[in-house]
Amino acid sequence: MESYLNENFGEVKAKNSSEEALQRWRKLCWLVKNRKRRFRFTANLSKRFEAEAIRRSNQEKFRVAVLVSQAALQFIHGLSLSSEYTVPEEVKAAGFDICADELGSIVEGRDVKKLKIHGGVEGIANKLDTSVDDGISTSEHILQKRKDIYGLNKFTENPPQGFWVYVWEALQDTTLMILAVPADGLFVSGFSLLINESSLTGESEPVNVSNLNPFLLSGTKVQDGSCKMLVTTVGMRTQWGKLMATLSEGGDDETPLQVKLNGVATIIGKIGLFFAVVTFSVLVQGLVSRKLREGSQWTWSGDDAMEIVEFFAIAVTIVVVAVPEGLPLAVTLSLAFAMKKMMNDKALVRNLAACETMGSATTICSDKTGTLTTNHMTVVKACICGKIKEVKGSNVSSDFSSDIPDSALAILLQSIFNNTGGEVVKNMNEKVEILGSPTETALLEFGLSLGGDFQKERQAVKLVKVEPFNSLKKRMGVVLQLPEGGFRAHCKGASEIILAACEKVVDPNGEVVPLEEDSINYLKDTINKFADEALRTLCLAYVDIGDQFSVETPIPNRGYTCIGIVGIKDPVRPGVRESVAICRSAGVTVRMVTGDNINTAKAIARECGILTDGIAIEGPEFREKSEEELLKIIPKLQVMARSSPMDKHTLVKQLRTTFEEVVSVTGDGTNDAPALHEADIGLAMGISGTEVAKESADVIILDDNFSTIVTVAKWGRSVYINIQKFVQFQLTVNIVALIVNFSSACLTGNAPLTAVQLLWVNMIMDTLGALALATEPPTDDLMKRPPVGRKGNFISNVMWRNILGQSIYQFAVLWFLQTRGKAAFHLDGPDSELILNTLIFNSFVFCQVFNEISSRDMDKINVFEGILKNYVFVAVLTCTVIFQIIIVEFLGTFASTSSLTMKQWFGSVLFGVLGMPVAAALKTIPVGSN
Repeated sequence: MESYLNENFGEVKAKNSSEEALQRWRKLCWLVKNRKRRFRFTANLSKRFEAEAIRRSNQEKFRVAVLVSQAALQFIHGLSLSSEYTVPEEVKAAGFDICADELGSIVEGRDVKKLKIHGGVEGIANKLDTSVDDGISTSEHILQKRKDIYGLNKFTENPPQGFWVYVWEALQDTTLMILAVPADGLFVSGFSLLINESSLTGESEPVNVSNLNPFLLSGTKVQDGSCKMLVTTVGMRTQWGKLMATLSEGGDDETPLQVKLNGVATIIGKIGLFFAVVTFSVLVQGLVSRKLREGSQWTWSGDDAMEIVEFFAIAVTIVVVAVPEGLPLAVTLSLAFAMKKMMNDKALVRNLAACETMGSATTICSDKTGTLTTNHMTVVKACICGKIKEVKGSNVSSDFSSDIPDSALAILLQSIFNNTGGEVVKNMNEKVEILGSPTETALLEFGLSLGGDFQKERQAVKLVKVEPFNSLKKRMGVVLQLPEGGFRAHCKGASEIILAACEKVVDPNGEVVPLEEDSINYLKDTINKFADEALRTLCLAYVDIGDQFSVETPIPNRGYTCIGIVGIKDPVRPGVRESVAICRSAGVTVRMVTGDNINTAKAIARECGILTDGIAIEGPEFREKSEEELLKIIPKLQVMARSSPMDKHTLVKQLRTTFEEVVSVTGDGTNDAPALHEADIGLAMGISGTEVAKESADVIILDDNFSTIVTVAKWGRSVYINIQKFVQFQLTVNIVALIVNFSSACLTGNAPLTAVQLLWVNMIMDTLGALALATEPPTDDLMKRPPVGRKGNFISNVMWRNILGQSIYQFAVLWFLQTRGKAAFHLDGPDSELILNTLIFNSFVFCQVFNEISSRDMDKINVFEGILKNYVFVAVLTCTVIFQIIIVEFLGTFASTSSLTMKQWFGSVLFGVLGMPVAAALKTIPVGSN
């Protein structure tokens, strides 16, 4: 079965499937019982083709409009302009002189002529009763008038479906989208404004927007420059809004599992149809044979016709039982449940298939900055007054204050807070906020942690001169006028350069002493030690320059006194090392791909547990390797530093195609889009990621944390395993019901399970079974098994073992009841047949109830662990049992059942319970690999 599924249904990928593949598997499902229900989870391809045609048409219109408007600009000024525009009465009554449609037509068509008719941008602003300097009035009354005339600044979305709607109807999949508010408008003022309009026009060349070409469309991107814009149309009236409205039709692609399970349903449906035809033929042949023996083959009565109708009903019942139409529903329920829970775990799923694909991931290629690290530079070590100390959060102030003399601490804080390009401010909530570059922010945080007061230090001295940081000099300097008189210069920068300019040093007693050879060697060793730990080192120094200094005088470059050396780095996020270890135990290889230098990358990779005995390589060296060399290097590659976006793309492509890995990639920049698109699962960073990266990604990590990626992998495995559990459960029911009804119909001429009873069994299998098994939460044990990978069979040998073993047991029970049930339960009298069929039905249902419990784990014998924590599972089982009692005891006429005695109830339940030790025994039987 697996090879058939892979051959015929395996062309649909987790992402970027071809339209031909999507059409092909639909054609393979040529015969289904209810096409509307079977394909309710799949994309509407005809709608999608229609929307794509509209989108291409719109792009062409925009492109033509751009070209025509550019060609016509030179002729416009010579035209005599006359206005034929009439202001609608409702617009006049609201106090405006131009309607939304007229505004839209100006910007859509880039109509310079119309713009001039209305008096240009200033004229449009006056007609909109707004100011290009002060904007619109904030009066509620006037704002409401604007909304009534010009519409809401909001993109119209379809109302979201709740979780229980999936359970009840399973109409569509939840897709969460991050949307910017669209607005078209006109250029008012600005400089060097370049707009990338490729998303609308398809043209890659940026457009220069100015007073001569003032049209700005939503959905386009500012490539360079800045401007002030007069908004003309908003929301669904914009071109982006109209385009998005067309693209929202058609639905999402079905996932590979949905396609495979539709394939399973089709195969079993065809098998059921075959058995139904054979059954009907056997029963009709039996009737014809009987009439031939009686010699009444030429005489057919109404009773004979009713008998044929009953035979047909039996055949239809077999088809009903055989088709497992709950399989796609289980996928949708499990994915929807996982998506909802993953949102709580800071992961936003944009592509539904990513949930199931992530469970098969064998490799994660992760960024360093912001993902493995905090993306927040911090002083982690410092050598002040000749003493090296680690900086650890809240302990900094007490540790350093106790070991640093007051005089040395004062000069250190003066250097940190005055020789800086950053600022310490208070926001609207009166919370301290630090502004500046990452390095400046780290130093200012260090100063504050030492008990310093930024404003007090700045106000205590007068800033006379500033020399900003220069990449050539690799230093920054300031000159301060001291309150007691005289001037002092502070400098900081690359440790080797600043140390070379020093002649003195502050000793452990806070005294200024000459910088001797031993002290120089000690400080150089400290710098090297910090560098070996991947710390960025800065040296702080000062020099008193007397009472005379003018702004024109350069800041001294020698004679400084060394205050100390600080080591700064972007620290590893808490929990990353543990998460990498979890991935390793789960058979998932974690690789770091970063643009940082090789030494920093290796140090961070070792700290995270990524770099063990593998290879660390730089991007330029990687891209020069031949195909043969890459085949040897990539399996051992753990760190790639100084990598370009194309290096990352090449690595991902090689892993996916040559090594057939299932690859997950993180990215945050626009240039990461190719790798995110190429990967099986693209993971964009929600905080530091660009909009382009997020659009290319399948999952958005909302907290930029690597530990969240591991959580996504765990949920992906949970989805995959849950669906396997449900498939195992449902196929067991299908096989047993099919064989029992077929064999009974052929041997006795009737089916023990009626149509109503089978509908209830279908309810247990489809909706309730899917709801119970597809919503099992993930466990830590999921990350202790190897990944499925790209070649793994969905229906594994373990599943076949459990399915066949449980099917044989259940068939034996039902066949025993069918043939020996009357004797075993001492049934006689006119109702004996009805009671026996009720016993068979009741036993069959309880076999499924306890098989559902056994299906909670396909390998472990203890299936009760954590069962009470899954409220959905407990509720489903409880409801199933309660409704079964109601059907048997109170709905006899409707369900063709008879009330059972306590002994008969006990027997039915016992048959179900005995299925659990059978399932436990089956799990001890070893089976080969997939």
